[in-house]
Amino acid sequence: MSEHRRKPPQPQGGGRAEARRGPSSGRRAAPRGATESPSDSYGSDSYGLGPYGAEGEVRQSGGRAESRRASQRSTGARRREPEGGGRRGGPNGPNGPGRGRGRAAGPPPKKRFIDYPRAGKYGVARWMPSWRQVTGLFIGFVGSLVAVAGIGYALVGVPDVAKAANAQNNVYYWADGSQMVATGGETNRQIIGYEQIPPAMRYAVMSAENKTFETDSGVDPMGIARALFNMAKGGQTQGGSTITQQYVKNARLDDQSQTLTRKFKELFISIKVGTNVDKREIMAGYLNTAYYGRDSYGMQAAARAYFNKNAKDLNPSECAFLAAVLKGATYYDPAGSPSVDPVNATPDANRKRAEYRWKWILDEEVKDGRMTAVERAKYTTFPKMQNPRSNTALSGQVGYLVDLAKGYLINNTDKTGITANQLQQGGYSIYTTFDKKKVQALEKAVTNVRKANIDTDKRPKTDKYVQFGGASVDPTTGAIKAVYGGEDATKHFTNNADTTGAQVGSTFKAFVLAAAMKWGVRDPDLGATQAQDERTQVSPDSIYSGKNKLKIKNYDNTVWKDKDDKEWLQRNDGDESYNAPSFRVDLREAMRVSANSAYVQLGMDVGLDKVRESATDAGLLDSSLASADFPSFSIGTSDPSAIRMAGAYGTFAASGKQNTPYSVETVTSKDGTIFEHEKIANAKQMFTAQVADNVTDVLKTVVDDGTGTAAQLPGREVAGKTGTTDGNKSAWFVGYTPQLSTAISMFRMDDDETNKNREFLEMYGTGGQEKIHGASFPAEIWHDYMEQALKGTPVKDFPTPQPYGEVVDEDPLPSPTPSVTESEEPPPPPSPTPSEEEVEPSPSPSPSESCGPFDVTCDDTGGTGTGTDTGGTNEGSTDGGVTSSPSPTESDEESNGNANGNGGNNGGIFG
Repeated sequence: MSEHRRKPPQPQGGGRAEARRGPSSGRRAAPRGATESPSDSYGSDSYGLGPYGAEGEVRQSGGRAESRRASQRSTGARRREPEGGGRRGGPNGPNGPGRGRGRAAGPPPKKRFIDYPRAGKYGVARWMPSWRQVTGLFIGFVGSLVAVAGIGYALVGVPDVAKAANAQNNVYYWADGSQMVATGGETNRQIIGYEQIPPAMRYAVMSAENKTFETDSGVDPMGIARALFNMAKGGQTQGGSTITQQYVKNARLDDQSQTLTRKFKELFISIKVGTNVDKREIMAGYLNTAYYGRDSYGMQAAARAYFNKNAKDLNPSECAFLAAVLKGATYYDPAGSPSVDPVNATPDANRKRAEYRWKWILDEEVKDGRMTAVERAKYTTFPKMQNPRSNTALSGQVGYLVDLAKGYLINNTDKTGITANQLQQGGYSIYTTFDKKKVQALEKAVTNVRKANIDTDKRPKTDKYVQFGGASVDPTTGAIKAVYGGEDATKHFTNNADTTGAQVGSTFKAFVLAAAMKWGVRDPDLGATQAQDERTQVSPDSIYSGKNKLKIKNYDNTVWKDKDDKEWLQRNDGDESYNAPSFRVDLREAMRVSANSAYVQLGMDVGLDKVRESATDAGLLDSSLASADFPSFSIGTSDPSAIRMAGAYGTFAASGKQNTPYSVETVTSKDGTIFEHEKIANAKQMFTAQVADNVTDVLKTVVDDGTGTAAQLPGREVAGKTGTTDGNKSAWFVGYTPQLSTAISMFRMDDDETNKNREFLEMYGTGGQEKIHGASFPAEIWHDYMEQALKGTPVKDFPTPQPYGEVVDEDPLPSPTPSVTESEEPPPPPSPTPSEEEVEPSPSPSPSESCGPFDVTCDDTGGTGTGTDTGGTNEGSTDGGVTSSPSPTESDEESNGNANGNGGNNGGIFG
């Protein structure tokens, strides 16, 4: 074989070692012929050891294998260390001088303490931690937690029950800056020993709150995790779920913030308490520091507040009730907390909750083996408890004032920054809007009328349970200047100036008139959709019918019927018709004489939805309004509070600017000013001045020469309206001057607030009068109070109203000589029939015949009867004629508004 076709020999000298030495060693196996020796060129003789001899063959084979492995290692080195070459054209690339060498030149990389991202890895693998790293991280995390827990455990101490729940006083001030009362931190807590706590109380609490209390460690990890998770995501905060945790929370009144820091502190304290404190001491500490409502801290104070007995004398039923109250006194005290939550904390709602939980706790005790079924069977009646107030400092009207101020602060936490728990802790100076002289004047006015006219000894059947309520508001700011909540806050718990359920009757007509002027009446010739958009704003001189037992129509002149297909015949007080024989009255006159028929029809023409909107625009709470599904909505089936009625009428006094009633001006603490009410800026222009001033002008007519003349104040302009409801179960007078708006209510109701079936009672014969009207005692109280309240105040007149709206004639007079067909007989002259409803007269009209609003020949009673029991006639009364329902069925009472206050939800604080 030619020498030129032979492959050059492979490197000699040890393969791997030679490759590691690389080019710096200078030692390579020389290729054949490199020495230019003839023997090298042509081989050796048969006796030599040349390259083709036996030894040479072995050496050549080993050299090739080593060369291949060195080449592979060299390629791997080039991949790992691109800076050493290996790319085409580089020193170690296929075209470079270093090809075939073992490793690229350069020092090895330095090792890192934490190899992350991981060296020598590519793509996702570069960022995946190794199992060593994961294990190390986990151990470090657990170790850190243990360290933190140890430090936290070491730093916290066990709370001292003797120092817990020491609430400070809250000091309330009158509007003039003088002190009204200091309350909230009075000593209403007495620590009792474990032995004085009835076993029934311990069992009830454990069954209700912590069944495993006697065996658990004092901490519920799942409950804590759930609370932390909810707080972290911004959800509702939760408290500790074990008795130990609750005890720790109660004992730390210095820090009641809902923060993660506080939760962690309480966790460590709970662990320490559960480890170092006896279970009996924990139970006693919890029951001695818990808040039971009625300003009572601890079980002994609660036993006195609710049952007027010592804790050791409570029976299992009473203990179960107190355990129920621990869930939250605001919603479980049967007396209610309407000043805190006007909608959900009413006496009725609270009693239902408390009774349900009381039964549940007793049943749970049986399930848990802590009470026998025989013992449980003894307690089927909800325990009776005493009046909520016992602090004599809160007697008279002061207790009602304090409740209003508390409720205002708590219900406006977003503005005041004060929670119910913080207020219970005390330390605040609360400056109210209440004018001491006005409060005293209002109380005196009510007391004088009561003493002069209400005699329970002489007339026990009619004068017993008579109650009054009242409120006075500054129209320009909404500041509540005075209230009358009842005879004594320590004897009569419900604040009659706030929500009572008493319907307002014809005082509601002012909102109907305002709606007709603001929104306008609908065109009967247009479709429903178009009629909503195209309206005619009415003038107070618009004409409506004052006829008694008027058949009420929808805006499109179709006869209104209820679900039973019965018509509605609206009656006036005493079945009186106005302006016979035409019965045509303008809205001013209809307001003056309080004609129900005119304003019920006006409400239908405007739309009861707009009447409702007008009432809320003026300042009434929507929750206090009855159903707007029946025509009687326009004459006061709703039951807003006296405070809200005074504020709503104040909107008209302020020429349409609505100011929400409020009772607190400023709150300060050791940290400075906490809250300051924003004056004037909250006023909203809900009605134009033209509308509001015209409403005022119409209401002036009522006082000048109408049903409200008893409220006249010599030398001052007064606007107002009387109101009386169906069955004579409530009577109102609401009126105002430019400087002050006041509402007075009167009603009869059983004063036993534990009776869940209380009803409003009729007032026929009350005070020796045949019937109680808004024009009688309520107007008299209003006059006597306002005369004193405005003494020394400059006389101020109402703005002169500007002409407004169009004169709408609800049904124009018929032609004096209506045309008739040959088959028809002309109607009798004194009783003309409207031309558009020409009908053949009949001595016995059928129930299906329609009666024109001014048709005196038509028998309205056909088919509907004469009373509410027949399903359509609204029994009238002096100022309202509020019907309970067009249908006598009990199921309709709530939706229609009845005299027992079911017409709408209770209005709430300042309802």
